[in-house]
Amino acid sequence: MGYTNLAGYKLISFDKIPSTQDHAHELVVSGNAVDRTAVWALAQSAGRGRHRRAWVSHHGNLYVSFIYKIPERDPRLSYAIGVAVAETIASFGIHPTIKWPNDILVDGKKIAGVLIEYAGPFVIVGIGINVMSNPTVTGYKTTKMDVYAADVPLRELLTRLMRNMDKWMRADFGRVRVRWTELAAMLNKKVKYQGEIAELIGINDNGALVLRHDTRYMLVYGDEITV
Repeated sequence: MGYTNLAGYKLISFDKIPSTQDHAHELVVSGNAVDRTAVWALAQSAGRGRHRRAWVSHHGNLYVSFIYKIPERDPRLSYAIGVAVAETIASFGIHPTIKWPNDILVDGKKIAGVLIEYAGPFVIVGIGINVMSNPTVTGYKTTKMDVYAADVPLRELLTRLMRNMDKWMRADFGRVRVRWTELAAMLNKKVKYQGEIAELIGINDNGALVLRHDTRYMLVYGDEITV
């Protein structure tokens, strides 16, 4: 384990731990969490995504959990984070899109994922980006950055991600909404939500996904759609 500062963050780094997200939670529970902490591991033995799905975590990819102190829960936060991750990947000459709520795709294949969890006065944001390897997952396709970019140093990737997190989490939501809409996968196309086929219209000012089924509009928070 190592401690340092990077891009204004307190960085706690490991070669391998069970889960950066769980370690961040332990810091909160123990009273040792501070705002703008990043827990970074080169590999995880028990990485996880949304709904406690396993996240395959071999060496060569980016696994990091950020700790931020926040005044209250805000559903709009996930859009700022999605844009930050997508912009970071784009800075290496790659062209990502965002699949609601928190997957980053390239050529329709998942390249990164986000896990947002609240703990006391903090939000813990876990981010995994496939750089040198991508898992084989039943049900959807995956890819990795080195298919599209020749050189992606992990520390440089993390530094760019930190700067983009700061930029987009501090941005006015109107600006976030515009950029998210530009990056959104399946905008104005058909998706499946809870068994119904609907058209993805966009997001509203409160951070709800707007879907249209015939003449009926649905506002969706925090669930999943199928493209």
